[in-house]
Amino acid sequence: MRILITGGAGFIGQIVSKDLLVDDSNELILVDVIEPPIPPGSKYPQNAKTIKADLAESAASVVDTGLDAAILLHGVMSSGAEADFELGYRVNVDATRSILNALATTCPGVRILYASSEAVYGSPVPKKGATEADIPTPELSYGCQKIICETFINDYTRRGLINGFSLRFPTISVRPGKPSAAVTSFLSGIIREPLNGEVCTLPLKDRAWRHWMCSPKTLVYNILVALKLPRDSLAPHRRAINMPGFAVTVQDMLDALEEVGGKDKLAFVREEEVPELRTVLYSWADDFDNSLGLSLGMKQDTSFKNSVRDYVKTLNTS
Repeated sequence: MRILITGGAGFIGQIVSKDLLVDDSNELILVDVIEPPIPPGSKYPQNAKTIKADLAESAASVVDTGLDAAILLHGVMSSGAEADFELGYRVNVDATRSILNALATTCPGVRILYASSEAVYGSPVPKKGATEADIPTPELSYGCQKIICETFINDYTRRGLINGFSLRFPTISVRPGKPSAAVTSFLSGIIREPLNGEVCTLPLKDRAWRHWMCSPKTLVYNILVALKLPRDSLAPHRRAINMPGFAVTVQDMLDALEEVGGKDKLAFVREEEVPELRTVLYSWADDFDNSLGLSLGMKQDTSFKNSVRDYVKTLNTS
């Protein structure tokens, strides 16, 4: 397959690309606002090329007629989109519509996977068993921007311009690297920073608070499943899928840190309530019905300790 990946310099762009480059029949075009690297350790690095481009200005320049699919991973993350209203809409909405128009014009009917988020949900979404049938009521600009783009995907697919799916990602943990601009960045930091001998500050003191999460490895697996879904897997005007995840409490995360990293690592975790984040943190659904995703061949994690062990393995092999 010849696949365009936007946001190719980002963490998810890099791990998805590396997995796709295991197959010599795949040819990738990685695009980002900075020059994206070809993922280190790729089996067939010669099968990837990189492009530096601002999609809001030059989307058409990165699209050619030979594309089989596009995976749209570009974007400004949650707290970044909330802090800069104009930037969030420019990158998360304007750039997405530009690339969709370019793809629909140049490669009509092309398979598109759009990286959405469970941030599309806010109060009063059910706290248990939320499904794709529940009405999205986002409480952040980021979630609003995602649901706008999901609507684009639905309409372009209904009209036969593309063959799109909107994949609502759970929070991905454990992410390597530096803290991101996501409100949920601390959900990786609680493991990553202590293992590196650094302090991580949690913005709440409620250890029973839980969040819907997924490991990087499982996310990549499920994206690749979506890449091969039959067009008629979903109705043409309802293309959103809640990607399978599982609920993890703060205590679960601390227990995993202690078991995998050692009890001494707990001393690097600070629990300090941030009142202005409380409404947001408690507005999110923390329990989803995975039935649709699982019925399509996706899988879910069952243990956060295994997610932490997977992360430690990446440290030992990098």
